[in-house]
Amino acid sequence: MKQSFGTLSDGRKAHLWTLENENVMMQVTDFGAALVSLKDKKTGIDAVQGFDDVKGYEDTRGICFGASIGRTANRTAKGRFTLNGKEYQLFINNNGNSLHGGEYGFDRKLFDGKEEGNSVVFTRLSPDGEENYPGNLEVKITYTLLDDGVSIVSEGTPDADTLFSYTNHAYFNLAHSQTILDHELMIPADHYALSDENGMMREIPVPVSETPFDFQEFRRIGDRIDEDDEQLRFGAGYDHWYPVNGSGMRTDAVLRSERLELTVESDFPGVHIYTSNWFTGWNGKYGDFYGKRSSIALEASYQPNAINYEQAEKPIAKAGETLKHEIRFRLSPR
Repeated sequence: MKQSFGTLSDGRKAHLWTLENENVMMQVTDFGAALVSLKDKKTGIDAVQGFDDVKGYEDTRGICFGASIGRTANRTAKGRFTLNGKEYQLFINNNGNSLHGGEYGFDRKLFDGKEEGNSVVFTRLSPDGEENYPGNLEVKITYTLLDDGVSIVSEGTPDADTLFSYTNHAYFNLAHSQTILDHELMIPADHYALSDENGMMREIPVPVSETPFDFQEFRRIGDRIDEDDEQLRFGAGYDHWYPVNGSGMRTDAVLRSERLELTVESDFPGVHIYTSNWFTGWNGKYGDFYGKRSSIALEASYQPNAINYEQAEKPIAKAGETLKHEIRFRLSPR
């Protein structure tokens, strides 16, 4: 079902699509090709933070609630990369680096949307030179309702070699609670990427053992988040990327509250976790207040700054070819 989702400041209309089955309800909007809601019907819990109309999404610029991120998710060091011998300079918007696509990333764009069966398909052309990326890039984001959640398939097809490093930036709280510190998290990864003081992930991941970053078994997020640890001080909490062993679709993370469990699966090289450490506070859906550490983003993605790291898998979309990935968010009542 398609309905109005309000009006943007420039007068353009945004829309909301609702798809549901006996287990889950999903809502998505064409502004930012964003995930607005993912509700487990048995518990009545909407796992995704968001707003009742598009104004909330437009007014929280840079926070990226539920949004599709591109062309490049996370940070690119000093906004620079070289492709096919040519250096490109991106917009600097985060402590000397380029973050989440630049000044006006995909999270700020109004996509074309169409309902197709149990899917909603969002498309747009990212033109050559947008945010100084090379090549025209045809972008397609397909949200498909699953029996227990949602599948998000991202496809980028350029006419010249370019970068396409997608993620979905949903913020999760599985209890409508004030914080997610009592939520338990499991990440099946034995290494994580260190951050510098500006939030840039360094190239070579290090072991998680004997650190506050070890989530190989379920642990409360709040157990060690405030320890006197340089990495936690840099990000005011967790804001780090984990390489997930294996290839193809596999589990990136499992988050659980007393009543609900969320499993994140993808075919990306890893997952970035961010515990909303810099939230300044907004009033969201259901009267919930989104303050500091009120949610966690679980961003299946390439390694941050991968294009500039020798050992990292590169998010290069080749001319005339389609770079395609999938993310799944699955809900299970407890």
